[in-house]
Amino acid sequence: LQGYASEMDNPSLVHLIPSALQNKKEILFGNLPEIYYFHNRIFLKEIENCIENPELLARCFLKRKEDLQIYEKYCQNKPRSEALWRQCGDSIFFQECQRKLDHKLSLDAYLLKPVQRITKYQLLLKEMLKCSKNSEGTAELEEALATMLDIIKSVNDSMHQIAITGYEGDVSELGKLLMQGSFNVWTDHKKGHNKVKDLARFKPMQRHLFLYTKMLLFCKKREENSDGHEKTASYSFKNSLKMSTVGITENVKGDNKKFEIWYNGREEVYIIQASSVELKNTWISEIRKVLT
Repeated sequence: LQGYASEMDNPSLVHLIPSALQNKKEILFGNLPEIYYFHNRIFLKEIENCIENPELLARCFLKRKEDLQIYEKYCQNKPRSEALWRQCGDSIFFQECQRKLDHKLSLDAYLLKPVQRITKYQLLLKEMLKCSKNSEGTAELEEALATMLDIIKSVNDSMHQIAITGYEGDVSELGKLLMQGSFNVWTDHKKGHNKVKDLARFKPMQRHLFLYTKMLLFCKKREENSDGHEKTASYSFKNSLKMSTVGITENVKGDNKKFEIWYNGREEVYIIQASSVELKNTWISEIRKVLT
């Protein structure tokens, strides 16, 4: 933040800033200042207070669950930040900043740190759990670990959610995103031509499902090469089912990884095949919660 972000306002370096970067500080750095501020003013002090009493550490995470959601915003912005970096990363401005700082690594390595940090907390908590079986604070550690895994899941889910294209409505009005994942899907419509019905029965469609409290979205995953770099996935919207009007059949004859979601008194039936029985059961229990 001092060696790069602040330098973007340094009058003696302004002429080195590439035009593509003008007024784009917020895109490149995301809410990094917010993350820094939270750690510097709050979280670091609270963790340092546990040095003598490590059994109190878990409480820091439980107390700050809401605050740690700031990482979600950072991760959501990351694809935009990376695209901008690919455009401007080799400019003289960044080389000059790096030279002044005497850093071995360039800025993008540091911009990745928050993403690595949010995934590292759960590893550290797991290590602490290994060292503290049946001692004071163990239950809280387990709860803290569950909290961090929950945050990582919601960050991960939201990263997929921002890649949905072609949905006309506002995704934020669909309630909480509970689950997302890829499935084989067969459809069976009461209406429609028999030939179509027979075809639909044999060849599954690959669909990425997003389960919200109000709606189930069916999307098709597309892998796109972004400027010749790593593939970015996007999910083009295909159809949606209102959760208030769906029913579920937990078991389908002949395959314990399949379940059915149906609409309007079985007018439309979607046979969904998960990659494992465990995954199927997780989805069924989440769908059940919504329906009840």
